[in-house]
Amino acid sequence: MRLIQYVEQDHLRVAEVEDAQRVRGVDIEGGTYALARAAIAEGTSLEQAVRSRRSERRLDYQRLVDERRLLPPLTHPDPAHCLVTGTGLTHLGSADTRSAMHAKTQASEDELTDSMRMFKLGVEGGKPEDGQQGAQPEWFYKGDGQCVVAPEHPIASPFFAEDAGEEPELAGLYIIDDDGQPRRIGYALGNEFSDHVTERFNYLWLAHSKLRACSFGPEMLVGELPEHLEGVSRIVRDGNTLWEKPFLTGEANMAHSLANLEHHHFKYAGFRRPGDVHVHFFGTATLSFADDIKTQAGDRFEISIPAFGKALRNPLEQETKEPPIGVRPL
Repeated sequence: MRLIQYVEQDHLRVAEVEDAQRVRGVDIEGGTYALARAAIAEGTSLEQAVRSRRSERRLDYQRLVDERRLLPPLTHPDPAHCLVTGTGLTHLGSADTRSAMHAKTQASEDELTDSMRMFKLGVEGGKPEDGQQGAQPEWFYKGDGQCVVAPEHPIASPFFAEDAGEEPELAGLYIIDDDGQPRRIGYALGNEFSDHVTERFNYLWLAHSKLRACSFGPEMLVGELPEHLEGVSRIVRDGNTLWEKPFLTGEANMAHSLANLEHHHFKYAGFRRPGDVHVHFFGTATLSFADDIKTQAGDRFEISIPAFGKALRNPLEQETKEPPIGVRPL
């Protein structure tokens, strides 16, 4: 089952994807967040909650795309209560790109970089036996719900950025129930979007490089995630493909299990606050930056995996004005 969110006359709506042409309405006010809360209250699964609320109303899916009425498939009524985070060095092969970025700062090419040490920890201990705790992954914070851009809408690179690079990933979507228990609602395609030049200058600037906009969707996959997924990441410039590369994801292509990544995120009490939404990116192994691609305003990022339906597309926008930042004493 795949779900979308969209806007209709200032109302937040949910629909179930039937095929590439049509979606079927779900009768509930308040979008996917309200639907998830209702499922929890009723003691049912999200799929059951959808089935019991299916309407006979069908909508033209492509029209929703063309009119840019799609929203991320999960949002919180208050963006401050949506936390956007992620983990890196999780995919088999992902350390190669990162290590190459940092190798020049190392004393010897023969020694393991910090990136390779972290990656090795995941390979050796990222998939523990059930009930056991595995190796901690790299973790980062991107922002709250205000940093999330809807599908088909521009991703803005800030005026001070050194780079504007895509990161094709899967994102886990969660809500915290009234008892403080994380509930996974589903999965979505994501463009985690980072500043790789800033990160490359010094690894301690990783945190700065991640404080950027991002996008996920347009569809949310409900239910089990396939272990092996094949997708394509593409950059389109002036109607032509500038860069294109396949990528692999899913647990079969990862050094960490999803359960281990979830454990090391939600083990912190501050991330188990009832009512909050979490969007957690699971990492990637494929970057156009590794192929010396320099993006520019007007480029369009396109990320697709067949199991997730329509591609996630966002044009790149470059901020040029510096907003007033000066701090004033009170």
